[in-house]
Amino acid sequence: MALRPVLLFPDPRLKRVSAPVEDVTDGLRELAADMIDVMYDEPGIGLAAPQVAEAIRMVVMDTEWTEEGNDRDAQVIINPEILEREGSVIWTEGCLSVPDFQAEVERAARVKVRYIDLEGKEHVEDCDDLRAVCFQHENDHLDGVLFVDRISRLKRGLYTKKRKKALKLEEEDVAESGAL
Repeated sequence: MALRPVLLFPDPRLKRVSAPVEDVTDGLRELAADMIDVMYDEPGIGLAAPQVAEAIRMVVMDTEWTEEGNDRDAQVIINPEILEREGSVIWTEGCLSVPDFQAEVERAARVKVRYIDLEGKEHVEDCDDLRAVCFQHENDHLDGVLFVDRISRLKRGLYTKKRKKALKLEEEDVAESGAL
């Protein structure tokens, strides 16, 4: 199966608010399997459907996995809601859709979340540490928010300028190679 491409900043599709999932279908299960493949291939610990150009409220996560160790145990999370937030933590975040950049982001230290799985079963979970941060990061994607939207205007502006310059250079390289 071919891997779906990950949308990259500043693609405007990353800014769309995603629609709730109405029914768990075979097509949704196939999308979830594709997203899991992409998440591990990139590699990452979370991926939201909007990052693969699907504007629906579904994410996949595996906060226990690292490239070096631990078994893979991806979780499919549909229609996540953050019910409660508590405390504060500063976490250095990166994102598969925001290449070559990491920044400190303030998040709730603990969250209580509700979601359904691929069997339609509802879960309510208390999360902290990396799992809490990952839930908040991925849930932001579903609302059209990137972690760079949560950093200072100055840092975001510097990254945006750098990213646009890199994209321009890529376009020039493609144009040159096509002309040969």
